[in-house]
Amino acid sequence: MSTQETNFKLVGFLLADLARHPVRVLLFLSLLVSAGAVILSAHHNRQASIALERLMQKKDLLDVEWRNLILEQSALTEHNRIENLVSKQLDMRRPQAEEEVVVRIK
Repeated sequence: MSTQETNFKLVGFLLADLARHPVRVLLFLSLLVSAGAVILSAHHNRQASIALERLMQKKDLLDVEWRNLILEQSALTEHNRIENLVSKQLDMRRPQAEEEVVVRIK
């Protein structure tokens, strides 16, 4: 017997066995598809978790920056600071009562 005849008989035997048990073949194929789906689902879940973690870190950094900007804005808009800058840099002062001029618009 040659090797080709043995291989052909083995393939024929496997095909005949598969034809005799179609339910088992279908169950095996469904098992493989299910396993592949579980692997893909786990991979997508990990990728989504990584993306979520990156977005949460970015959110935290933006939140810290926002707080610093709010503090800076409140420091820059204090009335005392503005009055000091106006009086020093622009040499402005509050007018006296006799210096006030009332303009009436009709």
